This record gives sequence, C-alpha cells and structure tokens, in this order.
Amino acid sequence: MEIILLVPHNIQSPKVVGQLAKQMIGYKLATKQTPKEGVKVNKVMVAEALDISRETYLAILMDRSCNGPVLVGSPRGGVDIEEVAASNPELIFKEQIDIIEGIKDSQAQRMAENLGFFGPLKNQAADQIKKLYNLFLKIDATQVEVNPFGETPEGQVVCFDAKINFDDNAEFRQKDIFAMDDKSENEPIENEAAKYDLKYIGLDGNIACFVNGAGLAMATCDIIFLNGGKPANFLDLGGGVKESQVYQAFKLLTADPKVTSLFVGEIAWCNDFSPSRSTLFLLLRVEAILVNIFGGIVNCAIIANGITKACRELELKVPLVVRLEGTNVHEAQNILSNSGLPITSAVDLEDAAKKAVASVAEK
Repeated sequence: MEIILLVPHNIQSPKVVGQLAKQMIGYKLATKQTPKEGVKVNKVMVAEALDISRETYLAILMDRSCNGPVLVGSPRGGVDIEEVAASNPELIFKEQIDIIEGIKDSQAQRMAENLGFFGPLKNQAADQIKKLYNLFLKIDATQVEVNPFGETPEGQVVCFDAKINFDDNAEFRQKDIFAMDDKSENEPIENEAAKYDLKYIGLDGNIACFVNGAGLAMATCDIIFLNGGKPANFLDLGGGVKESQVYQAFKLLTADPKVTSLFVGEIAWCNDFSPSRSTLFLLLRVEAILVNIFGGIVNCAIIANGITKACRELELKVPLVVRLEGTNVHEAQNILSNSGLPITSAVDLEDAAKKAVASVAEK
C-alpha cells in the first residue's frame, strides 16, 4: 500500500507543498487499513484539488451469483456504501453485464439517470461508465470502485477517488501493474511466503495453522478459537502443493517466535504424498505438532508411512497429534499405532484442535 497525501486546494506555493511532503515522508501513518504500528510513508502524491458539488457511488465488480461483472451504483456517494445498503436499500442500483456482449449504451444511460445525472451530464456520466468498464476488462480487475463519482460546480463528471482490485491469477498478463506493488510495505514473512506461492497472513495468536485451501484455513482458525486457542497465522498452500512449498512453509512457521504449537492441515487432491516427503517435518522447532489429513484420492496409508519415516529420520522430539480421515484410513491408523512412535491420534478435527490447544496450555 502506498500512503498518499492529497494537498488541499488552497496551497498554491510549491515551497509549501515541499514542506508538507517532508513532514510526511519517513514517518508512520496509522489507519484502519494498516497494522497497529502504522506504515512508513515513502512517497507523497500531489494532485489537483477539485470542488465537488454532488457525490455518487459507482462500482464494477465480479459477482459469482451472476457469473460475470455487475455494475453497482447509488446516488448517495462519499459515504460507506454498506451503510447505504443497510439503511436505504432502494438507493442501490445494479446492472448485470453480459461478459460476451459487454456493457450496453442503454445500461450506462440508465445507471447515469439512477445516479442523478441529467441533461449533458447524463451523457458524460454514461461515457465515463463505459470507459471504466473497458478499464475493468483491460487490466483484469475484480473490482473498480469510484467513490465519489461526482460532478464539479463547472458541470464536469469526475472520478474523484478510486479503488481497484486486481486478479492475482492474471499477473502473467499484467506484469507492469504488478511490478508497481511496493513489497517493502508488507511484513517480511509475507514477502518470503510469496516467493514460494504461499499466502501468509499473520495473526495475534500462538498456534500456527498450515493448511491447503482457504476454506480449510478459515475452518481451522475457527475451531482453534472455539476451543480456547488463538491461531498465529493464516497460511494457504493453494491447490498444487510441491515439496519445496511444504518445506518453505514449515520454515516460515517455525521461524515465527510467536509459535508454540503447530497445526497442520491438508486436503489431499492427488497421490503425491510419499515416504520420501520427509521434508514435511524439516526444521521444526515447535513444541507440538498437529497433522490433519483428509484423504480424498490420496491414500492415508501412504501419508502415514511418510509421517513415520520423517519422525524416525528427524528424531522428532515434540508431541505429535495426528488426525486422519478418508481413503484407507484404517490401514494408516495401524501403521501409526504399530510404529512405536509417541504419536497421539485424534478421532476428528475438534478432538485434534482440543489436543493442540491443550499442548500449549501444558507448557
């Protein structure tokens, strides 16, 4: 995130602008979107100030329920649109856009009218709406939000402030845009995770969550909370898990000084977990480990063999809690129970979470 200073319109002297910029650069700015300690200001943007005679709201976003983009607008702009939707839902207007045909002139004109633009301003607003939609497509955006989308006393329709979200999956097409991302503003561990296609979000707790899939990650965080624990992070490996990713994920988690227990979750989509994947437990420096495996196509017995082999070769000393479910689970459980290793089994996810939380409380 770049911190931006918009210089007020009554400042005419470049000297004053420079003085204000010096006061901002190098200092930390704390907002609702930053960490508690704030973010260091490295750049200042100076923009022309315009008077606003009327404010509206306009957004183009992807709507899964409509299987495509949707145009959303309200004559009430410059405020939190969620509040408008809650208090005055009749002031929210939507136009579903056919992804093949694109936005129609009639849709742009109708939205302009719903936003309160009439006469010459109606055509101006409709033209801006169509250009914004073309931008939405060109840059692979998932959302283009303009708030306020308004008019000046001189009768000009202007996008006064905008927020754009980009599709991460389109990075290969939008290299110039993604190159503008200032990685120095992120937490160092987030940048390190991104190098290996891992998504890491730090939290305030002390039980690390290592999962495959955002849904499982959220469920893992929830059940840890419900059982009195606090997750230390949200780490998503994504769909195509590689051995190098597993290694780096554990390296990241165990390097976090907050971590005193590790929760590992994986949705097994392909039969790629073998005893040779002993890197699963490499460099672990935690006080407890919880393995949570849902075997779909993956054979749980193969996973169990990989776990026992890793435990022996790495001489794992910390408590290990394992929850297995799915294909060939009974054979897998026999492998674990007959291994002679101090492995604690869990009957389900809640039981596993309780044991992970308890392992922290006992220390």
